[in-house]
Amino acid sequence: MTTTGGRAIVVMIAAAVAGCATSPDYHPPVLAVPAHWSEVSGGSASATTSQSPWWTTFGDAELDSLVERAVRANLDLQLGEARVREARAQRSTAAAPLWPAVDARASIARERESANAPAPVRVSPEGQLESRPGDVDNLFQAGFDASWELDLFGGRRRAVEAAQADLESAVYDRGAVMLTLLAEVARNYIELRGLQQRLLVQHASQAARQDMLDLTRSRYAGGMASEFDVARAAAQVEAAASQIPALEAARKETVHRLGVLLGQPPGALADELQPGRPVPVAAVRLPLGLPSDLLRQRPDLRRAERQLAAASARVGVATADLYPRFSLLGTAGLASVAASDFFSRASTLWSIGPSLTWPIFRGGQIVATIEVRDAQQQQTLIGYRRAILGALEDVENALAACRREQDRRAALFRMLDANQRAADLARTLYTSGLSDFRAVLDAERDLFQAQDDLARSDTMAASGLVALYKAIGGGWDVPTLPSAAMPPDREAAHPDIAGGVSK
Repeated sequence: MTTTGGRAIVVMIAAAVAGCATSPDYHPPVLAVPAHWSEVSGGSASATTSQSPWWTTFGDAELDSLVERAVRANLDLQLGEARVREARAQRSTAAAPLWPAVDARASIARERESANAPAPVRVSPEGQLESRPGDVDNLFQAGFDASWELDLFGGRRRAVEAAQADLESAVYDRGAVMLTLLAEVARNYIELRGLQQRLLVQHASQAARQDMLDLTRSRYAGGMASEFDVARAAAQVEAAASQIPALEAARKETVHRLGVLLGQPPGALADELQPGRPVPVAAVRLPLGLPSDLLRQRPDLRRAERQLAAASARVGVATADLYPRFSLLGTAGLASVAASDFFSRASTLWSIGPSLTWPIFRGGQIVATIEVRDAQQQQTLIGYRRAILGALEDVENALAACRREQDRRAALFRMLDANQRAADLARTLYTSGLSDFRAVLDAERDLFQAQDDLARSDTMAASGLVALYKAIGGGWDVPTLPSAAMPPDREAAHPDIAGGVSK
């Protein structure tokens, strides 16, 4: 065979190897999403959003402080960071087989060969007898063993790709924990302020009804009211008082929850949050972009896409097992039966050569494993599509809730004004003897119910806005993430890996 012919064969073999060297490269799926939000119409939402953290739009310094402390000390967030460090170490483990492995070895052995199982007699170059059956000998050995598996079919590279995708998935999982944490802190804080406002309403209601009871008793003493009116007034006082314990219990629960979210004992914030404050109110204009923005804004969707990438890479890992594995093996060292000539040239030993292993029969194990990985990839793809639909639903629901609650609050304001006028008129007419006590009770009950409804609506409106910010995935990348949460080799080329796109 000529040299030219040999080179041609080598080129053809190399082309054949290259043709089946890797499984198809992964490309993120292109999934259809709506062009616009169905709940958005004419200027009710902004196409671009502020770069400031969304919770600062409430203008509440206490809320800002709670969020900052939660980001520093929340245990769920610390657990997410530990998982990122674990994923980074696993990626390094997956990448290690791409490099040659070298092991150092050394041993000293003293052995006696059996005289009843004769071994070959060793004779020195000078003709002297060195060893005979039954003799006790020493053996000194030291050297290096090296091996390098050539990743011709891409199995190792796909394993590294899967580990890298797992790392990025862990980063986005931490982002999802961050997003949930921010929303939970804000929601519980708003709930706390709402409960405090409702407690103020109930205490005011109880005080007003106590005044009415005192007035009724005075009129009863003067013969201008009946005992029935006094009993009704006393019942109204106790009815107002009965609402207070449940609200106090709910208030304490929110304080306890905030303490745990900040990584502290449940009662640690009791004194700090004891003074009542109004429910924080944010801008009415809704912070929205396009539905397609969710794919890069929500960390749970980015996590799902990275999980799909990892599942696709593992299909390649399983497919590579169909092909042979080529390795280079080498050994170099020293061996001698005498310590005095251990470092002499005659004690050197070495070997080097290629190795090939190719699975011929595994009972269908490899093909079954590929089918398992294919099915897992399909499951992950379906999960990704489902997560996108769920995210779109979250935003649409939050939008609907925000808009309807704003309309409800406007109606409650008008109703409160009307009830206040009705209560004032009922009191005036009753004290003038122009109306019965039932009209006063009805007017007072409607007034305080309207005040309570408005306090609850304030809470629901603010909480709904928090739910909207969470649904669109805003804010999880604003706090500075610890360096442990960043994949170092992709952070520079892909800054959004570190946190996401703030909206």
